[in-house]
Amino acid sequence: MSRRFPIPRPAEDSRFTFGLVLDVAQVLAAHGYPSMAEPYDGCGPDLLALQQALFSLIYTANPPEEYES
Repeated sequence: MSRRFPIPRPAEDSRFTFGLVLDVAQVLAAHGYPSMAEPYDGCGPDLLALQQALFSLIYTANPPEEYES
C-alpha cells in the first residue's frame, strides 16, 4: 500500500488555511484531547505547532519518485 502524503508543495494552496488548523484542533478536542479553540495560556504556540505538523504531513519539497512525471 502506497502513501498518499506528503504531496508536492504547490506555489499556493488556498486549502491550507488557519481555518483548517482550527478544524483539526476541534476534531482533536471532540476526541477528548485538550481544546486549542478556546482561549488559554499556550493556545497560540499549540496552534502554531499543529499548523507546522500538518504542513509537514501534507507537503514535501522533495517529492518521491512516484510523484514525479
